[in-house]
Order: sequence, then structure tokens, then C-alpha cells
Amino acid sequence: MLKKQIIPLFLLLATSCFSQGSYKMLVGTYTRGTTSKGIYSLELSGKGKLISQKLLATSDNPSYLALSPDGKYVYAVNETGAESTVSAFAFDREHETLTFINKVNAGGADPCFITATHNHVFTANYSGGSISVFGRKADGAVTDTLKVIRHQRKNFGQGRFGPSNAHQVQFSPDRKVMIATNLGTDHVFSYAYNPDENKNTLKYIDQISVKKHSGPRHTVFSADGKYLYLVQELDAGLTVFSVNEEGRLRIIQETTLVTDSTKKNGAADIHLSPDGKYLYATNRGEANNISCFRVNKNGTITFKAQYPTEGNGPRNFTITPDGKFVLVANQRTNNITVFSRNKYTGKLTLTDNKIEQGAPVCLLLY
Repeated sequence: MLKKQIIPLFLLLATSCFSQGSYKMLVGTYTRGTTSKGIYSLELSGKGKLISQKLLATSDNPSYLALSPDGKYVYAVNETGAESTVSAFAFDREHETLTFINKVNAGGADPCFITATHNHVFTANYSGGSISVFGRKADGAVTDTLKVIRHQRKNFGQGRFGPSNAHQVQFSPDRKVMIATNLGTDHVFSYAYNPDENKNTLKYIDQISVKKHSGPRHTVFSADGKYLYLVQELDAGLTVFSVNEEGRLRIIQETTLVTDSTKKNGAADIHLSPDGKYLYATNRGEANNISCFRVNKNGTITFKAQYPTEGNGPRNFTITPDGKFVLVANQRTNNITVFSRNKYTGKLTLTDNKIEQGAPVCLLLY
């Protein structure tokens, strides 16, 4: 049943790109204090050149986006402090339109990541230090929060507490386990997912700590679900975990994105190539680069190369389903840079196809 749910979506994404000889994506942005107005659509040619760019929906700080498994709906966080919300849109792929459905309170301040399953929508609430669970109605609307899971603040002893900053919620390939990162507490949490429950949607399995003040941010699973790769924002570290059948994590490797210790870090995003042979991760701060690692047979990684993103604040990035291009959203310089990619060596080559876009944060291929 699982494979029947996952594979068609992948094929749908790939078919969308190949059938039209182009790549299409939605772009989530910050709108406050920027030139952006909401959620945009971009189309690139098979050579990575911009064909079209248009605003699909006016929305307040829709920084992160998620597609429903059937691709018919888009969910966006509205990252606006204590009054943050989650918005639902009907998505017409053919005509490239987003139609607003509804909006609900996020259940936590500053949601910075969102994901959707057939029955639910989940957010990681950064300032709220929590995970929110929402239901999905038949018409795509999102319900009020069904449950909010709060992560306790970090206890330093003697009455001193550090922040709790939930940063990402990520499902294993079989959708049985959710991984949640908390940048403030330096912990990674595992939850069992029950798609048929509302109040008991997520059941706590375990948590594992990583290096102090490393700031766990984003993760990506290997296709078989046996390994999890984590990038840490504060120290730009990379941690590789093995994952057992229960969803428990064990650290098997620790390495780093840092090649110049004199520069400030701000690691952001991490993805595997479509064939799983290479791992990429971005680092902001003063580094502003993207690194490439080879994935070894035992799940560990080996550093290969590092490339400037030719922009400030490389946040989210995406790899086209055919593995030919890597697109990087540079939030602070209001642009998206396009790299061509060698599928055999993992090497990236910057193209001259830079796209101007106000405060891009999330790139979502469809």
C-alpha cells in the first residue's frame, strides 16, 4: 500500500517535467519588508532557463509550502509570530492557479516547515517550540489543530533554560515514522504515525541528542529508510544516523560543511540526489555555499566539493527529478541560482540562468 502511495507521486512529478520538456515549481517567500507578494510559480526550460514567472496567490509570509500527496492542494505556513496561520489552496496544475480555501491558527508561533499526508497536515513551530497536527477535509480544507506537541526547553541547570525551537517534521519513506528536529534543545525526536487517528496521530518513540549548540535543522532519509542525514544550523555539522525498524536513531558518523573556520555559519538545507548517490547541503552566514558528498554503501558520506551559491542566504534548494539541475533560493539577495549537475560525478556547474525573486525561501517542484 505504501509504495502505491509514494511511487505515483514521484512519477507524476517526473512526468510533469519531462512531458512538457520543462521544470515547474512553486516558490514560498517572505513578504514583509520585501518585494514579494506571496506564492509564485516558475517554469524553466529543459536547459534551465526561465520561461515564465508569475504570482499565483497573495499571502502573508508563506515561507514554506507542501503539496498534498495527490498534488491537488497546496498548504502554506504564514510565518507571522504569535498570530501565525496555516493556509490551504486548491491547485490546478494545468492552468497554474491557486484558489484559496481556508486559513487556521497555526497552534504555535512562527511555523517554519510544513508537510502533508492523505489525512493530515503538520507544522514545526520555531518560536513555539512545538509540532502542530491538523486534519485534512475532503475539499482540501485544513481543520483547526487536532493536537500540539510541545518540546520542553533545554535545561542547563541552576534554573537556567535555553530555547525550544522546532525546525522540521520529516516522514520516513514508508510514512510510519516522523522525525522532528529541535534546534534549541539539540535533540532529534522520533514519532510513530497513525494516519487513522486524530488525537493520537503521533506517538512518541524516542529522542536522541546531538552535539551541544549544534542546532539540528533539516533532515533527509535514504530511499530505503535505513539512514537519516541531518544538517545542523549553528555549527554547520552533518550527522548520519542509522534507523532501525522501530524508528530509533543511532549516530554512525559526524562531519561538517565547514572548510573555512574564519567564516560564520548558518547551515540550512539538505537533500539527496534522485539516485541517492550524492548528498548536498547549503551553508549561509558568511559561507554562502553548497557542499557535495558521496554516499558510501554503508550510509556514511565522503566530502567531494563545495561551490559558492553566488547569492546571500542560500536557504532551501531542490534537485530536478532527472538530476540535471540544482536550484538554490538565496533569500537575502532575492534570487535563485541554477547549477547544472553531472549525474555521474555529482559536480555542480553554475549557469548564467540566475532568476530574480523576492526573498525566496521554499522551492517546491511539481
